[in-house]
Amino acid sequence: MTTELQRQSGWASGDDWGRPAAGRAGAGGAPPGADERTSGDHARRRGHLLARYPAWPIVVLLAGYPIWWALGIADYMFIVLAVPMTMRLFAWRAEGRRLLRLPPGFSLWLLFLICMLAGAATLGLTAPGTIASPLGNRIISFGDRGASYLAVTVLLVFAGNLTEFEMPRRRLAWLLGLVGIYAIIGGFAGIVMPRFQFTSPLALVMPKSFQHNTLVQSMLHPGLSQVQGVLGEAEGRPKAPFDYTDSWGESLTILLPWLLVAWSATRRQWRKALVVTALALVPLIYSLDRGVWIGMAVSVCYLALRFAARGRLGLLTVIGSGVAVVGILILVSPLHSLISGRISSQQNSNTIRASLNTLAVRDGLASPLIGYGDERHQQGSAASIAVGPTANCPTCGEAEAGSTGQFWLLLVCDGLLGTVLYFSFFAYGLWHYRRDMTPYGLAGVLVLLLSFVYMFTYEAVVAPLAFTMLAYALLWRNDLQLRNPDPEPIEPAAGAGRGGSRRRTATHRARE
Repeated sequence: MTTELQRQSGWASGDDWGRPAAGRAGAGGAPPGADERTSGDHARRRGHLLARYPAWPIVVLLAGYPIWWALGIADYMFIVLAVPMTMRLFAWRAEGRRLLRLPPGFSLWLLFLICMLAGAATLGLTAPGTIASPLGNRIISFGDRGASYLAVTVLLVFAGNLTEFEMPRRRLAWLLGLVGIYAIIGGFAGIVMPRFQFTSPLALVMPKSFQHNTLVQSMLHPGLSQVQGVLGEAEGRPKAPFDYTDSWGESLTILLPWLLVAWSATRRQWRKALVVTALALVPLIYSLDRGVWIGMAVSVCYLALRFAARGRLGLLTVIGSGVAVVGILILVSPLHSLISGRISSQQNSNTIRASLNTLAVRDGLASPLIGYGDERHQQGSAASIAVGPTANCPTCGEAEAGSTGQFWLLLVCDGLLGTVLYFSFFAYGLWHYRRDMTPYGLAGVLVLLLSFVYMFTYEAVVAPLAFTMLAYALLWRNDLQLRNPDPEPIEPAAGAGRGGSRRRTATHRARE
């Protein structure tokens, strides 16, 4: 039974589930038949996991995300798994079995990467209003960030070139939604046990000289919450399985739409997805992330406008009813006091952010073409340039310019040109796929839109950017599928020999 969303968007359940197979017609593989079976048998004889199941790096990355977080290597796994993805892409190209594609607007992203790499030339310079810092630290930071940008680029191209057999769109949407479920579980755990943390195995092998950085400390000592005194007293803000609450909230809001897509095959799954989404609101409110709250409001308004423009009055009514129910629940529960308290306690945070953002603009204008390659430490603080770290207050002053959002980070590290190129790529995707009213189109465009909502408040390097790139890949693949549908998968019939096969139609799969 299809849902209201499916009927109104023209998307049928079960239309994109399949299993990996070697060689597929229309996707760079051998045509069905003897050649396909020969190729598949050869791959099995080789025992080459990457050839038999080429989508495994994405499955390992997303399904195992809590494991990588607990080991203290979650951010590095994007870089590590980019290696087998790159090898597979080169193998496809060398073997001539598949014509590799690039997503729309990719030239803008390549220009950004060139601009980002060119920033290495300015690492030794001191930006206006900042203090001098060791060049070695800047080089390490630049290398880590640059490797992350290159890794998510490989992830985008790799995911976009997988066939429906190798990684169905719905399965990829489910894997993204699964990470969202991990974040919801981590959010509730952070509320119940806000001070729980442990030392990861990575801390045992990493040199002590590298462990003094705040970001590294957060990775080496994973915890369920980030304990801060936002409301005057030390309270836990959920963050598992991510390193910071901001990354947790940003990631969760761009992962939840894919859970709705993956669980929209039947009315029962759709109701389950709505229940999970409603549960996610509790830790999202407890996170005290004002930017995330704005993101949730934008998401609701976006869906309402899209449905209203298409005359989807039924779905518009569902959204309105849901907002009303959530509003009533917040008013009659302790959640409303958290929201009002967070709104009234924002003055100090706003002052610090305004000071750092002003400095980021100043640095971006000082080196507009390639920036300074890495973040810079503010001279003093928002109160006075004389305020700095002391033995009694090691965290006083000298905050990082560019640490208050992706936009400000890009201004400092990559200049005005790099900032424009970065956001032009995602703006192009928004415009290119604006007419896609399928569930994939609605969710993907929403994720790209949220990247602009969060650009002034949260950094998007590594996990949030990787999830956004996978959303771009889903938009890209869905558009290709709508323009040129892949042939139906051919699988061995039950009890048939090697030559026997049967065609599983979309209707058969939907019934299953």
